[in-house]
Amino acid sequence: MSETIRVKAIIGSIREGRFGERPARWIYDELKSWDGIEAELLDLKDYPMPLFDTPTSPSMMNMKYPNEVVQRWSGKINDGDAFIMITPEYNHGYPSSLKNAIDWLSPEWSRKPVGFVSYGSAGGSRAIEQLRQVAIEMNMVPIKKSIHMGWEFIMKAASSKEIQNADLFSPLRKGMGPDHLAAFVDDLLWMARALKTAREKQ
Repeated sequence: MSETIRVKAIIGSIREGRFGERPARWIYDELKSWDGIEAELLDLKDYPMPLFDTPTSPSMMNMKYPNEVVQRWSGKINDGDAFIMITPEYNHGYPSSLKNAIDWLSPEWSRKPVGFVSYGSAGGSRAIEQLRQVAIEMNMVPIKKSIHMGWEFIMKAASSKEIQNADLFSPLRKGMGPDHLAAFVDDLLWMARALKTAREKQ
């Protein structure tokens, strides 16, 4: 299928000195070489949304929000066909910045696939476990495959600031096992195409 799928990669942490920018930029660079993908990297630092405090549910707002930054965020997410959320694991969970960014919207996420990339303790698996539940509640479709990065990636990056992202994350593509990123992206694209076709038939 030649139809372009718009994939939004979201950096979920806004923490000073965050590691997440490195895998996010690596994935974004890789996505740009994939046929049929129009990739965009979204950094929550560029969308300083207030804590969700409106008395009206986003599902009832018709994508008209009281805050200008939220309105910009809405436009970016509404434009996406699929999402990749890059998240650390903080205290067995994921950052409040990412939860707030999800909570501010509703129809923009609906009936679209999402994949997760995590890092930290236990490879960030517990953060993804929680995000899957949230994604389903938002009427998204989380794909089965995910990418987990343990402390070895973080420590290697910390020990050499000059190491290139392609080299740092090469074990995920050229290690002893399968190409984890290719399998992840292929699943995301399959689901994105199926759901986009279904949405357009409504």
